[in-house]
Amino acid sequence: MGTLQRHLFPRLEECWERPLTDKEQQLVSILELVQIEKFVAPSSPGKLGRKRHDRRALARAFVAKAVYNHPFTCSTREALRTSRGLRRICGYGRRCDIPSESVFSRAFAEFAGMSLGETVHEAMVERFATPGLVGHISRDATAIEGREKPVAKVRPPKPAPRKKGRPRRGEVRDPKPETRLQRQVGQSAPEALAELPVHCDVGTKKNSKGYKESWIGFKLHADVTDCCLPISLVLTAASLHDSQVAIPMMKLTSERVDYLYDLMDAAYDAQPIYEVSRSLGHVPIIDRNSRGKDIVPLAPHEAVRYRERSVAERFNSRLKEDFGAGNVMVRGAEKVRLHLMFGVIALFADQLLKLIT
Repeated sequence: MGTLQRHLFPRLEECWERPLTDKEQQLVSILELVQIEKFVAPSSPGKLGRKRHDRRALARAFVAKAVYNHPFTCSTREALRTSRGLRRICGYGRRCDIPSESVFSRAFAEFAGMSLGETVHEAMVERFATPGLVGHISRDATAIEGREKPVAKVRPPKPAPRKKGRPRRGEVRDPKPETRLQRQVGQSAPEALAELPVHCDVGTKKNSKGYKESWIGFKLHADVTDCCLPISLVLTAASLHDSQVAIPMMKLTSERVDYLYDLMDAAYDAQPIYEVSRSLGHVPIIDRNSRGKDIVPLAPHEAVRYRERSVAERFNSRLKEDFGAGNVMVRGAEKVRLHLMFGVIALFADQLLKLIT
């Protein structure tokens, strides 16, 4: 950050003949940390037909859209047209160089197909978070409202009723099928995540006042460090229970960073989650789910550590209010995931800047 302030910012201000605004300085610093152009191939010359627009400039423009919290692509295009500084930061010299909305849309679909957001995020985690030891990983999920029709829920056929009482002599009964949590114990993280639904549907949860509220869309699950740096993120259907994602996320996060404690709310209070957390060398601190019975509260030292879990709620709040997760205008799980990941990598870089300044 000091290098940017001493060398890059004065040079930009000298070239543009005006000082950078605070938002432009924030965008320049985030782009310098993210370096998204390294993950996008430049347009290859020599092909027949019209020359393709530079995908690297388009990728920077999408990061700018997340930083400026623009609700629509047309808002970002208008900002590029009216702001000479923003235009030059993203890599466009003239107004006529700015692509049309259809080009932005096609480039966004390409980035979604190549999982650009996940690739950049993994590289940032490996560079900035992996070398150190993390104290707590706070796990939580947040509602993501969609702009599409929810998929009708297919009800599985009812199983044949089991006979009551003890089996007769010589009678062999089919064992009870394994639950998803039981299967996840022996699965790898990619195998477990492949079984989770990712379509748009209806989700319901209790708010902070205890009232139920519903939404149409998705659910974003996040593992966040004490410094509010997101390590692992998974997008699922809105109706999926939070506990169904805990085990694969624990395994995924354990591959990326070394950490000590798993902090989760009462939705994750299940025995397989405790077992997997301990098998990975972590200490699970999970709020108790009463299930209609009296519960034993957390021990005093566990209750003190459990307070650190509020960092996950701060991450969800910042992602929605400042980095575009509150206005998802694209359709399809792939595009929704990319839209959120642009906000995630921008938040990751911004949080790093806050830590060093």
